[in-house]
Amino acid sequence: QLQAFGGGLVQAGGSLRLSCAASGRTFSSGNMGWFRQAPGKERVFVVAITQSGGTTYYADSVKGRFTIFRDNAKNTVYLQMSSLKPEDTAVYYCAAGTWTTVIAGTPTYWGQGTLVTVSS
Repeated sequence: QLQAFGGGLVQAGGSLRLSCAASGRTFSSGNMGWFRQAPGKERVFVVAITQSGGTTYYADSVKGRFTIFRDNAKNTVYLQMSSLKPEDTAVYYCAAGTWTTVIAGTPTYWGQGTLVTVSS
């Protein structure tokens, strides 16, 4: 099971950190990712991280602004979001699975979403 939290309302240019707490089995399955779904749009890939944390992969839209990292001792993955824009407004979901499935948008496990609203 995955549980995401940390969403909220932030002004453009601000920062926010999301967290995703995973059960031991889910977390140990390795690779984690964040996705987002803006109002009226499909859910899209944001970023992924390998089990070790040694490799990350970002969508172009967030590269240089968002940072994913994980604390395996706490079974938690984080998404640090900076320089937020109104177009970052979305429900953010964490997910877990193999590297291929996470990148492809078909991870094995999904968490519930947390809403991020960026005001202009």
